[in-house]
Amino acid sequence: MKPLVVVDVVGMTPALLEHMPNLTGLGWRAELGTVLPAVTCSAQATLLTGLTPARHGIVGNGWYFRDLGEIHLWRQHNRLVGGEKLWETARRVHPGYTAANICWWYAMGASTDITVTPRPIYHADGRKSPDAYVRPPELHDRLTGALGDFPLFQYWGPTASLASSEWIVGAALKVLADHRPDLLLVYVPHLDYDLQRFGPTSPQAVKAAADVDRALKPLLDADATIVALSEYGITDARRPVDVNRALWAAGLLEVYAQAGMEYLDPWTSRAFAVADHQVAHVYVADPADLARTRAVLRELPGVDVVLDREGQAKADLDHERSGELIAVAEPDAWFTYYYWTDDSRAPDFARGVDIHRKPGYDPAELFFDPADPLAKVKAGVNLARKKIGLRYAMNVVPLDPSCVRGTHGRLPDTAADGPVLLCSDPTVPRSVERDGRMAATDVRDFLLALQGISAPPARG
Repeated sequence: MKPLVVVDVVGMTPALLEHMPNLTGLGWRAELGTVLPAVTCSAQATLLTGLTPARHGIVGNGWYFRDLGEIHLWRQHNRLVGGEKLWETARRVHPGYTAANICWWYAMGASTDITVTPRPIYHADGRKSPDAYVRPPELHDRLTGALGDFPLFQYWGPTASLASSEWIVGAALKVLADHRPDLLLVYVPHLDYDLQRFGPTSPQAVKAAADVDRALKPLLDADATIVALSEYGITDARRPVDVNRALWAAGLLEVYAQAGMEYLDPWTSRAFAVADHQVAHVYVADPADLARTRAVLRELPGVDVVLDREGQAKADLDHERSGELIAVAEPDAWFTYYYWTDDSRAPDFARGVDIHRKPGYDPAELFFDPADPLAKVKAGVNLARKKIGLRYAMNVVPLDPSCVRGTHGRLPDTAADGPVLLCSDPTVPRSVERDGRMAATDVRDFLLALQGISAPPARG
């Protein structure tokens, strides 16, 4: 069958498509629905399974693992995603169907034939070096030989840039040419960076959109059916909301101290939040504290709604991994993970790019601290230490979140602020399109239909 290439252009909206002529030239377009929370891991899981977060279990980019007593974001193993994946559904109908994943999330342990995903080398002495996990193993050296090492420090952090998206597009083209998979998933993150840094209507956002569009042209011109879509749209961010600090002030959150630094203590806290853009899962240990916790959240400026279990069921987000309460921010607000009240007692990871130790998402990692005139110099010195094999700490991230200008996570208030789907096939199956709109849960069936596969019911 003709290969199907599905390109996830993060942050792409109808407004930004005005600056993306190559993508616009694909042809057919539909407004694309999303899910709550409108964040990467939840949205991608829905697109690939046809299930809501209540059924596939990806309730955010991370959550509180109650069985471990720990908060984890950006886990990678595919078994965390409930339900049958798109390519697994296709194989039930067409045994031998092949699939490749270039940087979509939950790639580790997935049943795809080819996998490429960022995976640093964590050295025994504490150093971290850029690299990627690649399967089959022999493909690793072919990709790095042709494209260089995976540019991890351009994939996320203060130096995130177009270079990582260009590497991903290059890897996708090589996989498509050499292996010709039936399905090729490609994740292109660059647009997301400058939309969060500068806002969705900034000149920098327009430039980022044009840059991504140019980088994608060789892939859009490939001999394949092309679908380009986005997970969410990004809106202006003006108000960071310190939800954990409010819970601490109410006597519900606890910390413990080591070496003069304070750490969130989920084991003893009566309530705490896992902040994830505009959505915060709030875990409440004792049902007797629910009413008080709800009151604290509702009185917090910047909080739009607070969902209990009944509200979560209506939002298709009632899963055992969800918090007992879920706070959703107002349109221009977003939640920080901060819990300390004195920056001198912040944990050392707070000033670094440390996505796996922070108990919540931190968009300030996209910035060098504007209050530190030596931040870039320090980063250069640390990179020099890294190159000669010395340990280093990249303590350059600001603790003032006011620099963040774009956010997402709540359901979009208008179609202009939401995701979009484009397709190069003019014979689009109309069974999943309603008045120019497609639900996120219908994308799986739409993609199968493009390859002539009648979609069996979604499992999960």
